[in-house]
Amino acid sequence: MALPDFLRERLFEPLGMHDTAFFVPKEKQYRFATSYSTDFSTHALSLFDGPTDGQWSRAPVFPSGAAGLVSTAGDLLAFGEMMLGDGERGGTRILSRPSIVLMTTDQLLPAQKVPWGAHDNYFDTHGFGFGMSVVTRFGDYSGSVGTFGWDGGLGTTWYCDPREHMVSILMTQAMWTSPAPPDVCLDFRTTAYRAIDD
Repeated sequence: MALPDFLRERLFEPLGMHDTAFFVPKEKQYRFATSYSTDFSTHALSLFDGPTDGQWSRAPVFPSGAAGLVSTAGDLLAFGEMMLGDGERGGTRILSRPSIVLMTTDQLLPAQKVPWGAHDNYFDTHGFGFGMSVVTRFGDYSGSVGTFGWDGGLGTTWYCDPREHMVSILMTQAMWTSPAPPDVCLDFRTTAYRAIDD
């Protein structure tokens, strides 16, 4: 099995998330995209992980509790809708509302918000909940206060904005070159918010 039984039975199956796991089964590998690394100085792409012979083409020896899931835009959308629904989607309760509140509330103390690397001012507008980033103050592209989600260094970004009732998902095949989002992410977020018409 691709997932521990408790995750598959309690979370992913009730949500209809049939393509999220710690590896891609052989019968689905034709749908799995190649992953590329990006040279930091030239920005040239090179093969990082292939769909049929890479690290996600077989079950891991020990699935990580912090990283390593592969998914689809549809599965991420289902998860985002459940998070925006206070733990419920399609009439099915997955998580309690207080659990969602805890997960999406900044849990860091002021002393823990020290500048780091290329993201020295990150904590001016962000914090961390349980397993995700949380927008704590309005910034240039961050979304509304309360927006939560995660950027994946292998080229994905997923965020929910409760104020706008919006789930945004961007999936690329190119690894980031720094902790700061690449231009394509910034352009995507800007375009998503510009598309709001009310």
